[in-house]
Amino acid sequence: MNQMNTSMIYLVATALFILSLKWMNHPSTARRAVLCGVIAMTAAIAGTLIDPQIVTYRWIAVAMVIGFLFGVPLSWVPLTAVPQRTALSHAFGGLAAGLVGAAEFYLWLHEGKLGASGATAGTFEVAALVAEVILGFLTFTGSLMAAGKLQEIIPTRPITYRGQNALNFTLLGCAVLAGLWLVTHTAQPTVQMLLFPLIIALSLAFGVLLIMPIGGADMPTVIALLNSYAGLSAVAMGFVLDNKLLIAAGALDGSSGLILSIVMCRAMNRSFLNVLFGAFGQVQTRSATEEHRAVKSASTEDAAQIMSAARSVVIVPGYGMAVAQAQHRVRELYDSLNKQGCDVKFAVHPVAGRMPGHMNVLLAEAEIPYDRLIEMDEINPEMPEVDVALVLGANDVVNPAARHDKGSPIFGMPIIDADRARTVFVVKRSMNPGFAGIENELFYADNTLMLFGDAKAMLAGIVGQLSAG
Repeated sequence: MNQMNTSMIYLVATALFILSLKWMNHPSTARRAVLCGVIAMTAAIAGTLIDPQIVTYRWIAVAMVIGFLFGVPLSWVPLTAVPQRTALSHAFGGLAAGLVGAAEFYLWLHEGKLGASGATAGTFEVAALVAEVILGFLTFTGSLMAAGKLQEIIPTRPITYRGQNALNFTLLGCAVLAGLWLVTHTAQPTVQMLLFPLIIALSLAFGVLLIMPIGGADMPTVIALLNSYAGLSAVAMGFVLDNKLLIAAGALDGSSGLILSIVMCRAMNRSFLNVLFGAFGQVQTRSATEEHRAVKSASTEDAAQIMSAARSVVIVPGYGMAVAQAQHRVRELYDSLNKQGCDVKFAVHPVAGRMPGHMNVLLAEAEIPYDRLIEMDEINPEMPEVDVALVLGANDVVNPAARHDKGSPIFGMPIIDADRARTVFVVKRSMNPGFAGIENELFYADNTLMLFGDAKAMLAGIVGQLSAG
């Protein structure tokens, strides 16, 4: 009876996961989507706990306590740290899949499923276990590397060397070949005992080397790809454990992450195949401090005066806005300009911030009307007619070097054409480069005025001047 109840709960949870993804398609239903996903996961856990195959709840209780001890503090991170927290979540998911696969392998050996006689583990089961282990452990180390780059614990620049791609493919190829040996020689437990740890070691090493050559500017795509790997490892784990919910949920996670990766690659003009194998990092050919050119600074009074006469303003949010937590000041500026009859739009680059949708979440928190958020391809043709472009802490996504400088690590990446507006205000704390580690040509343009300072303070000053005027 309990088994039937578990199956029914899993079916309901699967349906809720699908609805959650569907409702994520629009900001107006995003909150409902999150709630639906939480209910689905809670139901899935409840269904697992009533499974009649559970012998004891002691270790389950210990695991849940440990999960809470790690999970609750991770939920308290500021919004600016969500990208690296997401990468850590992928790491934990990959580690879980890899450890479950390892435990199941040694259990099979102990039970004689892989023994010389009476082996019961089929070819498909062993292949699924191998895939689970490879995908799980490479996701673990790869996600840790991504989190480290996002947190700037390790260098954000691409780390490349001669023969890098050959080494990466060799490691992955050896792991796959060792896995194939396990699949085709299930009656040789001694050899399997030696090969299995080798597969784990090769997968862990490949995860590190996969992310090393990828620069910080490409991390949003990497996060989406690692999400896909984590989902695929869950699918393989579902086949190993004969758990239909894991198969369904993992397939949803893996396919959505894969689709998002492809979309992000198109947005950044990157080759998906190169991203897939961690081979698209470039050696930085130009230092961020190679030349010292003069920039033109302005005050909040100057900005307010020009904006008060503007008929159209396009605001380009970036990571600097997130760091300053200035989204509510942005809303105040939006309201002030609207009262003056100014047409205000927001140009949101697909990879602005450190993860997909980062800026959209911040602007939604400030209750910016969603119809005011304009995609890059739609806003760029309008930019030559825009009176003022206000860049809030964005760097690489507005750098004109992406259009013409073949030596730049961001060459070919579509950008928001903020430099083509009549007047450009750039709000930054300093002249430090963006995540790609290169200077921004926009800062030195004739029509650009720099507003140096905290974004929240700068916006408050502009709003105050507009209100007083």
